[in-house]
Amino acid sequence: MPLYTADGSIDPVSLKSVPEKFIIFYSSIVDGEMWCPDCRVVDKLVQNTFSQDGPAALIVYVGDRGQWKTASNAYRQEPWKITTVPTIVRLKDGEEEARLEDPGPIQQGVATFVKPG
Repeated sequence: MPLYTADGSIDPVSLKSVPEKFIIFYSSIVDGEMWCPDCRVVDKLVQNTFSQDGPAALIVYVGDRGQWKTASNAYRQEPWKITTVPTIVRLKDGEEEARLEDPGPIQQGVATFVKPG
């Protein structure tokens, strides 16, 4: 399944009802690239993992650096409480089942994390 990108105006709570089983929280694109170096580090792996042959995932951009760093950022609030990007959330029945955060754990564990079962 391919990667999809959420519309920037999506309500964070409505993400719980998306058809994709995975949500990838990334920094927004500024001047042609994601402003977060950690997001750039894992992006190729994410692209390959969630390719046509992999599970479907939805990319959500959390905002530019200034927006992300504010405590009131919508993705830092309920229901997601994201504290770092990149973060990959696995959903089950519309609820968070598990998450991977930061480049090291994502690089080491994403292949197992996305396996069905």
